[in-house]
Amino acid sequence: MYKDITELVGMEEERDALIYRLAEGGEGSKQQLKTISVVGLGGLGKTTLVRAVYEKIKTQFDCWAFVSVSRTPDMKKIFKDMLYGLDEHKFEEIHSTSRDEKLLIDKLREFLEHKRYLIVVDDIWDEKIWDIIKCALSSNNLGSRIITTTRSINVSEACCSSGVDIIHRMKPLSDRNSQRLFYRRIFQNEHGCPVELEEVSIDILRKCGGVPLAVIAIASLLASNQQMKSKDQWCNLLESIGHGLIGGDVVEDMKKILSFSYYDMPPHLKSCFLYLSIFPEDCEIEIERLIWRWIAEGLIHHEEQGKSLFEVGESYVNELINRSMIMPVEIDCDKLQSEGA
Repeated sequence: MYKDITELVGMEEERDALIYRLAEGGEGSKQQLKTISVVGLGGLGKTTLVRAVYEKIKTQFDCWAFVSVSRTPDMKKIFKDMLYGLDEHKFEEIHSTSRDEKLLIDKLREFLEHKRYLIVVDDIWDEKIWDIIKCALSSNNLGSRIITTTRSINVSEACCSSGVDIIHRMKPLSDRNSQRLFYRRIFQNEHGCPVELEEVSIDILRKCGGVPLAVIAIASLLASNQQMKSKDQWCNLLESIGHGLIGGDVVEDMKKILSFSYYDMPPHLKSCFLYLSIFPEDCEIEIERLIWRWIAEGLIHHEEQGKSLFEVGESYVNELINRSMIMPVEIDCDKLQSEGA
């Protein structure tokens, strides 16, 4: 997160695009409070991106702060961290005080009322948490900016409630940037891959799916293991990916980060998500077929008010998409239009 932007593959262009979107608009809209919410699955580099934006533009504002929320937030600590970040001298003793949430919210609103501020709220998991944090952020017309990150589309939409707010969907790395990151980590040079390893490296990167965290984890494993230098050993690693047969601290960290999204799901969604493991890897799954199989297996066993079992299944699919757990690859626009009509 604290690396120089020039060391972050594929990040500089996206950082500049996000900065442009924060600044764009007519004179009136530029002065309005604007929120950009960065959304995407775990490991895509959301925090790294917004930290790069924050460091680049923060001095253009009267005050600034960067706070992290996480799955089990301590709201008092979040508000105290925010106050301390906004003015370290004025609030240097804030963490030793015993103020309740309301007093902290009031203090934040009072402090921000006449200031042009930049605040990053990283890793929001729940819309209700955002509703509380939002109470502390003064809606002045001084050109203030808020940046949030989340894995949930629903949370992202909750953050962007006004017409000037923007949802920024984080995309996986391109094949070229995945390759650059992979080779830099292993060979210290993005052009340093031996010819005999190029083909298997492409197959390994395909398994990583453009997720920087996954690319770095596998590359770090290869870079740190002096015994894994031959093509056969790389091929063995390729076969092991996805089967729980590879280890190491970096890989364990990757598993931990990606597992947060799974453990945050309610039980009925976990069961439906685990069912996807019966399909071949990298398989495109037809949604209607999937939902009927869920029903046949008893994973959707009761109708919700006003909904059939199939409609409940559709809502499960939508929720998995909103949580960035599955990715839609083809959308039936005709069906969407008829439903909208």
